[in-house]
Amino acid sequence: MNLHAVKAIYFFEMARTFRTLLQSIISPVISTALYFIVFGSAIGSRMVAIDGVSYGAFIVPGLIMLTVLMQSVTNASFGIYFPKFIGTIYEPLSAPVSYLEMLVGYVGAAATKSMIIGLIILATSFLFVPLQIAHPVWMVAFLALTCVSFSLLGFIIGICARNFEQLNLVPALIITPLVFLGGSFYSISMLPPFWQTATLFNPVVYLVSGFRWAFFDTADVAVTYSLMAIALFSLLFVAVISVIFKTGYRLKP
Repeated sequence: MNLHAVKAIYFFEMARTFRTLLQSIISPVISTALYFIVFGSAIGSRMVAIDGVSYGAFIVPGLIMLTVLMQSVTNASFGIYFPKFIGTIYEPLSAPVSYLEMLVGYVGAAATKSMIIGLIILATSFLFVPLQIAHPVWMVAFLALTCVSFSLLGFIIGICARNFEQLNLVPALIITPLVFLGGSFYSISMLPPFWQTATLFNPVVYLVSGFRWAFFDTADVAVTYSLMAIALFSLLFVAVISVIFKTGYRLKP
């Protein structure tokens, strides 16, 4: 593997993030902090505990996952779409750089940005709610795997998008509803039996549940299923990207 090429793409993308620090990192952190203030402090103090966890603390994993999923998709999609838009994508395509090296550089940078934001939000949450992490290593692992998995999805969206409006279409109309309906702010055990079963078809449930287990040692679905879901998403997205690179879909004239 050409590590020089990977590093060049990776550090270029990271440098773009720090040039737009307010938009890339500070803005999503402030938005999530407002959720902590409203749902955690104001409303959470009036809610009953869920599985022995105060409501303010219970929603922390869901809020982090909401932001991380959105940022992973957005960062990766914009990262590959913008070179297409201005025409610089042909430089790495014509250079002695493999598709795998391009993928590692772009997706690695997008996942790193999202993980930084997730960790900052986690640190911020301690200012608003009392929080303990039962499995810190697994928490970091779930966060990293989720960032990589949905950065792969964002990479696909960035390649397939025809304009900037389409970049926001999937996050706004698909990712956000799935996260809100995936147990971010409640336990699916609180739903009627029919909706408990229906919710299990929402892939985000497995991500939120596994991440919450790492915090509180309690989950809506088995942790094994959460890991299998992340692995399945990653393999599926990698397979789609492989087909895109082999066919040159939306990359070559």
